[in-house]
Amino acid sequence: MKNAVKSIIVAVITMLTVMFGSFVNISVFTVSAADEKSDSMTGASKVSVIFTHDMHSHMDGDKNEENGRIIETGGFGRLSTVVKNIKDTYPESFLLDGGDFSMGTSYQTIFSEEAPELRMMGYLGFDATTLGNHEFDYRAEGLASMLEAAVLSGDDIPMILAANIDWEATVRDSELRENAEKLKKACSDYGISDYAVIEHNGVKVAVFGLMGESAAEYAPESGLIFKDASETAEEVVHTIKKSEDVDMIICLSHCGTIENENDSLKNTEDYVLAEEIPDIDLIISAHTHTIFDEPIKVGETYIVSCGSYNKNVGHAVLERDKNTGRFNIKSYELIPLDENVESDNDIENELEEYRLSADKKYFSNYGYSVGQVIANNDVEFSSIDEFGLMQGEEPLGNLIADSYRYAVKEYTESDVDVAIVPHGVVRGSLLKGDITVSDVFNVSSLGYGKDGKAGYPLVKAYLTGKELKAVAEVDVSISDFMGVARLYLSGLEYSWNPHRLILNRAVDVRYNDGREAGYVEDDKLYSVTADLYSCQMLGAVKDKSLGLLKIEPKDENGDIIEDFEEHIVYAGSSELKAWYALASYIDSFEDNRIPSYYSKTHERKVKIESWMPTEILKQPNKIFFIVTAAVMVLIIVIVIVIRMVGNRIRNL
Repeated sequence: MKNAVKSIIVAVITMLTVMFGSFVNISVFTVSAADEKSDSMTGASKVSVIFTHDMHSHMDGDKNEENGRIIETGGFGRLSTVVKNIKDTYPESFLLDGGDFSMGTSYQTIFSEEAPELRMMGYLGFDATTLGNHEFDYRAEGLASMLEAAVLSGDDIPMILAANIDWEATVRDSELRENAEKLKKACSDYGISDYAVIEHNGVKVAVFGLMGESAAEYAPESGLIFKDASETAEEVVHTIKKSEDVDMIICLSHCGTIENENDSLKNTEDYVLAEEIPDIDLIISAHTHTIFDEPIKVGETYIVSCGSYNKNVGHAVLERDKNTGRFNIKSYELIPLDENVESDNDIENELEEYRLSADKKYFSNYGYSVGQVIANNDVEFSSIDEFGLMQGEEPLGNLIADSYRYAVKEYTESDVDVAIVPHGVVRGSLLKGDITVSDVFNVSSLGYGKDGKAGYPLVKAYLTGKELKAVAEVDVSISDFMGVARLYLSGLEYSWNPHRLILNRAVDVRYNDGREAGYVEDDKLYSVTADLYSCQMLGAVKDKSLGLLKIEPKDENGDIIEDFEEHIVYAGSSELKAWYALASYIDSFEDNRIPSYYSKTHERKVKIESWMPTEILKQPNKIFFIVTAAVMVLIIVIVIVIRMVGNRIRNL
C-alpha cells in the first residue's frame, strides 16, 4: 500500500511541476571526508569563477516592491558591470551559467529568428552554459531553430556543454527521429559537446554539462532521451582525467538541490552527484532556483547556487591546497544586482534593438507592443517569491484562472466550466501602478505552441466530476510536498482538512460559474481549460501512476484525447496564448483598472481544520477505503499471530 500511495504522489508531482521554480534561501556549510588527489594538474594555484543560472531571459531589470517603494533589480546591464569589476581584480575569471537561460520574458518571442539570450550572453563574455529543461520548452524543432539562429548571427556565442543526451536511443525511436535529427544537426552546427577545456591566462579548467532526472521529467516535449546524469558524469570525468591536463573540473549541473523547504539536502541530485563523483571540484547547481549563501562542501567537492532571474551573481575564488592538490574556496559571495549597481549603457543599447524586434515580429501580431500600458493596478498581489508558499487561494491565481474562462468565451463564444492554473506556470507577479504588456507576458511566459510561436496556447478538454475531485485532491494533498503543484481555479471550489488522510483531504467539491453552483456529479462531463503543457501532463498521469490515479482529459464525446494540439483554442486564426488571455482580460476592465474584487479571496478553497469524527470521516474516497482495508488486514494478521504465539505458549 505504501508503494501504491508513493507512486500516486510521484505521478501527480510529475504532472504539475512546470519550472520550475521554487525560491529557497539556505545558509549551509557541510564537510565530508577528504578525497584522493587528482593526478592531472597544470599547477595553477588560484581559480576565479563567476556564475549564474536560471536567468530565464531576464535581461532587463525587474521591478520589485521593497519597503513600500518600487525598485529595479537584475538585468544584463548590471550583470555586465559586476563582471567587469570582478575581472579588473581577477582577469583569469571564468564566466559560467547553469542553464535555463531562456524562457521567461518578452525576449524569448524572437528566439527562432534572433536567439537574443545566447547572443547577449556572448556579448557579456560568457564562456559556457548548458541546456536546462526550459530550453526544451521550444521542443526539439524550436530549440534547433534557436541554435541555428545564434550560429547564423555571426556573433560570439558561449559554448553549450551537454553530456547526457542519448542521441543513439533518441534517433532509434521512430516517433522522435525526425525532429531529433534536426536538433542533432543544429547541436553539431553550434558545436555543442560533452565537455570543453577552457583556458584564461594560463589557468585551465574542464567544464561539462548535465541534465538531471527531475529536470528531464519537467521537459516532456523535449523529444529526447537522456542518460543517467551520475553515470554520464563518471564517464566524462574519467575521460578528462585520462586525456586532459587541467587545473580543475567544473560541472554545470541542471540537476538541482533544495526545491522545497521539506527537502533533505543529502537526498538531492547534486548532493548525490558530489558524493558519487568525488573528482568534480565545483558544481554550479541550477534548476531548483536555490540560493546558497555559503557553499556546500561534500568531500572535496563544492556545490554553489546564486538563485534565479539575475537577482544575484555568484563569485567564488578557489585556491589549491598544497598537501592534497585539491581546491578550497577561499572567498565566496553572492553579489546582489540591485540599485547600487550601475547598469552598463552599451548593454542597454543592445537590448533596445531586441525589444524593437520583438514588437515588430511578435507582439504587433496581437495588437500590442512590449511597453504598452494596458491597465493601472491598486491591488497588492503577492510577489513571485511569496506566491503560493502556503496552501489556499491567491488573488493573482484567481485573476489568471478567471482570464482563461473569459478569453475562451470571448473568442469562441462558448462557455467553459473550469479553468486550471498550476503554480508552476506562473512566472511573475503584477505590481501596483501601470501594467505593461511585458509585465503580463512575464506572468505567463512559458512555452511554445503548434504554431511555432512563443507562449503555451490554451486547450479545451473535458473531465468527469470524479476527475475534478481528483484534481482538488492533487492540490490539497500534494502541494505540501511540492509547492509548485498548487492549483488555482475558476469555476471550481472545495474545502479541505489537513488532518484527514492524505489523498482524501478534499471535500464538498462544487462547481460555481458565477450564475449557478452545486456539487459536481461523478459521471458528468465538465468542460475544462488549461495551458497546453498542463494538459499534456494531465494526460500522462495514468501511465505514471500505473493506473492507480486516472485524470484523463477527454473530448466533448467523452473519448480520451490522444493529441492535445488538436484541441487548442483559437482567437480567430491565431492560437489563444495563455499570456494573451490574461492581457485581454485585464484590457477589458472598466476604467483600465484591476477591480478591487481581486484584492481578496472568495472561498474558492476553504480550510477546515478539525479533528471532529464527522469531519475526518465525511465523503471518503477510494484511497480511504484502500488504506482502511490495509489497516484492517494488518490488524487481523497481528491478531492471528498473537493467537498462534499464545497457543504455542499454552502447549509448552
